[in-house]
Amino acid sequence: MKIYTLQLGELRSNCYVIETAPGRCVAVDIGGDSRLLAEFLKMKKLRLRKILLTHGHFDHIGGAEEMHQLTGAEVYIHDLDVPMLTSESASLAAGMSIRPFKPLTDWTAVCGDCYINDGDCTFCVLHTPGHSRGSVCYICGDVIFSGDTLFCCSVGRTDFPGSSPDAMMQSMRKLYDLEGDYKVYPGHNEPTTLAYEREVNPFMREFREKHYE
Repeated sequence: MKIYTLQLGELRSNCYVIETAPGRCVAVDIGGDSRLLAEFLKMKKLRLRKILLTHGHFDHIGGAEEMHQLTGAEVYIHDLDVPMLTSESASLAAGMSIRPFKPLTDWTAVCGDCYINDGDCTFCVLHTPGHSRGSVCYICGDVIFSGDTLFCCSVGRTDFPGSSPDAMMQSMRKLYDLEGDYKVYPGHNEPTTLAYEREVNPFMREFREKHYE
């Protein structure tokens, strides 16, 4: 499984392009700059088949509609974040973005934990609310695409409408309790590993302390 990282949109959010089979791929979050992504796919000779959104904030969905129209790729998002796809205010674009908001016109809503298949890859959808009600992580093999749930040594903000510090801690517990180690590709900044976050992330401290009791 080859993974490419592009930083797209105003906030330079990470867009991950995953080769799922020869000539085809899935993208996790498209925050903007769809022309740049389209040129990248053309250079790599990849056809975009699916767009997996970790949540509905504008800096993660800003280029999704253009890429959907250009490629016909199916868009997936958790049901609780669906309202953000067509709302400038709910997606936070109204107060934080200087670019025109482009509502999505077609998507598939997922509810609870489920699986999305493409090519040779299977993505487990792990519901991890906290940053938003419908935030999810996508797990494929030994990789977690964590969106704005888990960052290196931190977590996503919980002071937005629909955010919840308590829900975020429950999601941290869910990630902490996963068996084994994973490479973590977050929505912003550099990748990390789940083993490292278990040891140093301050938002997982209480779980470490209980583990060593």
